[in-house]
Amino acid sequence: MTERPLGAQISHMLKDRGVDVIFGIPGVHNQEMYRGIEEAGITHVLARHEQGAGFMADGYARATGKPGVAYVITGPGLCNIITPMGQAYSDSVPMLVISSCLEQEELGMGRGRLHEMKNQEGAAGSVCDWSKTALTADACYELIHKALREFFAYGGRPKHIQIPISQLEKLARYPDQLEFARGEAVRRPEPMNVMYAATAIKKAKRPLIVFGGGAVEAAGPASWDADRSRCRIKEILKKTGAATFTTYAGRGVVPDDYALHFGSTLARPSSADVAAEADCVLVIGSRLSEVDLWRDDLGHAAKMIRVDVDEDTLNGHGGAFFSIPASAFWFLDALSEELGDIGLTSDWSAEEVSAQRTRWRREIEVERPGIIPVVDALKEALPADTMIYSDMTQFAYAAKEIYPMERPGHWHHPYGFGTLGYALPAAIGGKIGVGDQPVIAILGDYGFQYTMQELAVAVELELTLPIIIWDNGKLGEIEDSMVSAQIAPNAVIQRNPDFCKLAEAYGAEAARPTDLASFQKAIKDALAAKGPTIIHVKSDIALTSS
Repeated sequence: MTERPLGAQISHMLKDRGVDVIFGIPGVHNQEMYRGIEEAGITHVLARHEQGAGFMADGYARATGKPGVAYVITGPGLCNIITPMGQAYSDSVPMLVISSCLEQEELGMGRGRLHEMKNQEGAAGSVCDWSKTALTADACYELIHKALREFFAYGGRPKHIQIPISQLEKLARYPDQLEFARGEAVRRPEPMNVMYAATAIKKAKRPLIVFGGGAVEAAGPASWDADRSRCRIKEILKKTGAATFTTYAGRGVVPDDYALHFGSTLARPSSADVAAEADCVLVIGSRLSEVDLWRDDLGHAAKMIRVDVDEDTLNGHGGAFFSIPASAFWFLDALSEELGDIGLTSDWSAEEVSAQRTRWRREIEVERPGIIPVVDALKEALPADTMIYSDMTQFAYAAKEIYPMERPGHWHHPYGFGTLGYALPAAIGGKIGVGDQPVIAILGDYGFQYTMQELAVAVELELTLPIIIWDNGKLGEIEDSMVSAQIAPNAVIQRNPDFCKLAEAYGAEAARPTDLASFQKAIKDALAAKGPTIIHVKSDIALTSS
């Protein structure tokens, strides 16, 4: 086929493997990668900072289930995207970052080369699944093939490929066909393992199932057969009478109106008491990490069965008695078949679950006064299929536990790495990915200012995007933590700009609602607007409404 510079061939190869969008910023060191983007028929989204490009790629991947791809330059460009890579790593998000790099023999020579780093590959490798240097065209093609195949076969976690500038400039043939089919290496469970799990559940009187973010691929919009998977989950719950929890990332996998669903409340300390009452615990697609539980373990006394495609998760902490390496999609499919037509009645009751959820809601009301009424108003105002991106802000911390989710994979948050400034660029990437489907961003007044320059991208692309800024005029969560630790609050108060005038300066719409009714109207107006809308909400808005 036609010879082109390697930088151009990369875009053609990505396009042939389903990549439609690339996020990034061009520079003199990676300009050869931009030679083939338009020719390949790929849309490029120009971020205002490489951190924004990385979060956009993350948000796009979470919304679509497809890898998010970013192009960055040598040195500072790679450094700037390391934070989003760390976030994607902690939350198992498929992101491919491709950067240029200096010639290997030129490093450490004391020549003061532009964008020089001592160990660029190693720096990226500290926050991703793997980071490799492609010294030839064939090596570049093999690494891209390897990255995309691993995404499709094993799920998320970012990869980084860097190519020397001279190689990007060299003419190269298009790669020989490197075929792979989606799902060719996706793990199906061993029949004996499924039989073991089914037998344990059949014997149990109080079975408990915990669904994590890994179960979203079995029931979410990007799964191979989402309707079939959701039916399988409902069948399993109906057959077993199991009580359920979801992690924050797994919300929506279980319908919120399922009578025996305890919700996404594993972080409530007394959820350990609930887990202790179970006589069989099945955990599907969750690491049971610190940010899931905020304690050392689930609190269970019964034997735990864990299902995950990630060997590290199965071999990690959490107290698993029996581990099943498999994707959630195939395990749930096989488990439903293995359970057959049984109709078990468990000892869990809808009354005890409802009473416990009510107690936890009251706890949240006390811990975070004034937030729950706003969460409820938000739920009433949004269409059911809205995709939500939230930041590290107290509003989101409360909402993650009580906002009812009708479907999985529709609330995205920087769970593990916990990066401020995530929500705005991630929501931009998500909106690009889902098109006409409604998308909103929720940020704190402080976190918004980490990446507020990406508002220009939303304006430029005329994205309909409500951006809710929750303004308490300070780092409220840090202040509360300092007070709890008996530390005099220090450096937690900041002076904010006029967010509505800021929106105007960027060319966005703006609203400053003063009560819950005007808050809901502002959301609905923003969802009908052409372009983004800043909705500036003071944290006492619920008190004002009453």
